Amino acid sequence: MMHPNPESPCVICLEETDSTNRYLQQLADAVPVANESVVMAAVQTAGRGQAGNVWESEAGKNLTCSFLLYPPRLEAAQAFVLAELAALSVKHVLDKYTEGVTLKWPNDVYHLDRKICGILIENRLLGDRITRSIVGIGLNLNQTLFRSHAPNPVSLTQITGQVYDPPALLAQLRRAVRQYLRQYEAEGAENMHRQYADALYRRDGFHPYEDAAGRFDARIQCVEPSGHLILRRPDGTLSRYAFKEVKFIGSKIQ
Repeated sequence: MMHPNPESPCVICLEETDSTNRYLQQLADAVPVANESVVMAAVQTAGRGQAGNVWESEAGKNLTCSFLLYPPRLEAAQAFVLAELAALSVKHVLDKYTEGVTLKWPNDVYHLDRKICGILIENRLLGDRITRSIVGIGLNLNQTLFRSHAPNPVSLTQITGQVYDPPALLAQLRRAVRQYLRQYEAEGAENMHRQYADALYRRDGFHPYEDAAGRFDARIQCVEPSGHLILRRPDGTLSRYAFKEVKFIGSKIQ
């Protein structure tokens, strides 16, 4: 068991682990770990996505990492700000290399109509407060062949034709996370929420969706600070959805 300095953020680099989220959770349960510490792994044998999905990542090709955050004065009802912070941090890095990066509600990162990054956030609560958050990020960098049933993956190297160094991208991502954390601490969530809204995938126009009642066309009205998605149908009707209550249709997007 590692014993990092609890006063200073650290970067723990692993050759292999089942899940960086799980590794960091177990480490933080066992010993004090400083805020903004991060674990990255070259090989992740059981990477997880939202709702129990598996995150595919070819060994050594991508950036798979998890951040440990102790959010200041953050209530459980405000947890979506962490998804906004993580997604905006990834977009901030990717915008240096390509255009067309958007944020697909609730916390995927897309290039055009294809998924380049997934985010899994696991929070620990004390009453109505979030006392600890582990933010897992899987960013496709150099992988060119995807074997899973994921419908629309893409990597940065497929977009640009260049090869990328995962530790170098992690350093950029750490700076971006720190920047958005400081922004949140200084200003609150309003500005970050506005940036997230401005970067939304399919932000403009009507597009096909599907909920429990079937398929329909709608446009994004807004995303509430709680994380609920508000869709406006052509007749003006508004529908409010929590995660997994509605899905995007078209271009094989799930």
